Amino acid sequence: MTLQQLRYLIAISEHGSINAAAQNLYISQSNLSTAVKELERELGITIFTRSNRGVHLTNDGTELLGYARQVIEQADMLETRYAHGRESQVRLAVSTQHYHFSLQAFINVAEGCESEKYDFVLRECATGEIIDDVRTFRSDVGVLYMDDFNSRVLQKAFKDAEVTFTPLFKARVHVFVSEKHPLADRKILNLGDLDEYPRYSFEQGTANSFYYSEEPFGYLPHNRNIRYSDRGTLTNLLTSFNGYTVSTGVLSPEMHEGIVAIPLDVDQKMTVGYIMHNERRPGQLLLRYIKELHRVIDEHPSVQSFD
Repeated sequence: MTLQQLRYLIAISEHGSINAAAQNLYISQSNLSTAVKELERELGITIFTRSNRGVHLTNDGTELLGYARQVIEQADMLETRYAHGRESQVRLAVSTQHYHFSLQAFINVAEGCESEKYDFVLRECATGEIIDDVRTFRSDVGVLYMDDFNSRVLQKAFKDAEVTFTPLFKARVHVFVSEKHPLADRKILNLGDLDEYPRYSFEQGTANSFYYSEEPFGYLPHNRNIRYSDRGTLTNLLTSFNGYTVSTGVLSPEMHEGIVAIPLDVDQKMTVGYIMHNERRPGQLLLRYIKELHRVIDEHPSVQSFD
C-alpha cells in the first residue's frame, strides 16, 4: 500500500467515477483502475462496486476511505512542516468539548505568539473525536470532562488510545436556564424539577453514547430532547426557550447576560481536564496553552482547580 494509492482512492470517491478522477489526476484511466485493483488484491477487499453510473464505495471501501483520509492528512502535515528549505512553522492544535475557558486560553496563546509563521487549530467537537484526534496526533491536546458515571468507559478509551488524562478542576453540576425561565429564581434544583422542560445537549455524531455525552445525567430518559453542535446555538436556545442544559457553573461571557446557572442537588462532581498522547513531548506552545488553561480557570472561584 502506498500514499499514492490512497490519494487515488480519495480522488475516485470524490469524483464518483474512475474516468473523472483520472482526468483530474492527469493519468490514464487504465493505470488508475490497475492501482485500485492492486490495492483491493493486497487488502483482500472490494473497495468499489462499478456500474454504468460510476463507482460506489462498499462498506469495506467506506471504512478504508476514513483511514486513508487520516493517513493523507498526516502525510500532508509532515510535508508542510518538514519540507526541505522551508522555515519552521510553529503549531498548536487543540480539540475540546464546548468550553469557553479552553477557547479563551487558546486565544491568549495565539495573541502572545511572536513567531512570524504559525498554524493554530481549535476544534470544538464530539467526545469520541477528541480522543481520536489526540490518538492520531491530529491534535496536541484534548479537553473534556469525566464523572462517576462515564469514568470507567472513558478510562478504557484513554488506555486504548494511549493517552493520559490530567485533571484541571472539579466543579459542582449546574443547570443553565434563561433568566426568564420559570425555575430561574430557584437557589437549588433537583433532577425532578427538570422533567417538564426540553433538555439541550451537544450532538455526539456516530460515536453517540451515554458515556460520551458532554452533559452529566445525559443517560437519564427524557421526553423532549434538542441536540445541537455549537455553543452559539446553545446560547440562542437558552435565551429564547424554556429549556435547560447541564454543565459546570462556569458561564462564558456571552452567557452572562440573560442566562443563570443554578446548582443541582446531587453528589456527583464534574472533573474537567485534558488528555495528551503518552508519546507526546510537549513543546513551548503546548506548555503555554496548559498554563493559560490554569490561569483562566483560576479566575473562576466557583471551581476547585488542580495545580
